[in-house]
Amino acid sequence: MTPADLSLTVLHAVRRAVDEGALLVDVPPRVKVERPRPGGVGDYASNVALVLARAAGSTPRQVAEVLAERLLPHPGLDGVEITGPGFLNFTLRLDAQQSLVRAVLRDGQRYGHLPSGGEPVQPVHRSDVRAAVTADAVRRLLVSQGHPVRVACEDAIDPEWGLLHARTDVGYARGRLATTIAPLPVPYEAAELHRRFGVDAARWGLLSVAAHDRAGLTGELLHQHERNSLFRVRYAHARARCLTVNAAQLGFRSEPLQAVDAPELTALLGDHPTVLVTAARLRAPDRVARQLEAVADALLAFQHTVLPLGDEKPSAAHRSRLALAEAAGTVLAGGLSLLGISAPDQI
Repeated sequence: MTPADLSLTVLHAVRRAVDEGALLVDVPPRVKVERPRPGGVGDYASNVALVLARAAGSTPRQVAEVLAERLLPHPGLDGVEITGPGFLNFTLRLDAQQSLVRAVLRDGQRYGHLPSGGEPVQPVHRSDVRAAVTADAVRRLLVSQGHPVRVACEDAIDPEWGLLHARTDVGYARGRLATTIAPLPVPYEAAELHRRFGVDAARWGLLSVAAHDRAGLTGELLHQHERNSLFRVRYAHARARCLTVNAAQLGFRSEPLQAVDAPELTALLGDHPTVLVTAARLRAPDRVARQLEAVADALLAFQHTVLPLGDEKPSAAHRSRLALAEAAGTVLAGGLSLLGISAPDQI
């Protein structure tokens, strides 16, 4: 069960409670689930009871009890607990990891994307290269969350932004929208960034730090070294692809047959849809970059357990580990694509 699946499950519980007359509220369009905060328990938590309590004319804990009663029988949940004033805490079944891996491998690089139908959005950006590249990444994120998007610039469009694969649709948009994408500028034009770093490294340097921080445009971006976060992310993706090739040479393929002891990597994959939603809402592609770094580091620590060692025969455990590694590689490729950066199979 992915966070998106769990969110939908909780929403169905709310709708059922309303239909049965147990709650007299308007059914919200969506329900937020996230990792438990300090003091919480289980795998995920939701504050939906606190959100609905005032409209329901009940305490948050009473609302939580109504929802917990309808959630406990769900086959994907091993437990539902109420903590604090009325937080719902969920523990997933042991086979939840297999369901998560299957969902990632099924959806491919579109894992975490939402169907079209969102409100149209027109980001407006300042007329410098970092703002243009950031606006382009924001466009990609918003499209992934189902929004029709048209990017506008406050001034004239610079055709050289295309060297860094940044697309702006409309120029001279000053004053038409209140929210403008305006990260701290850099002292470079697009052509110089393209010449010095190339598309991928330049975009990573511009996008991987928060908008209010200086862009990480240093020579480190071009070094194949673990200190280079872009190299680690792309190398981890390449390692995932290499594991698939090596497994085929050993005569087996991936299949999520059983749970794998990799809680950090599993949690990061499960969080990916939420990261995309938040990054799109906050117009913050750096959140995707930071999550990709975390996935890459967890995958690189896990990779050594995937293939059989010595005379060991491939087992269900190896097939399951390979499936988890492939899912991690898929998330890395999809996240890089949303930042406009390539994910080579070999480095």
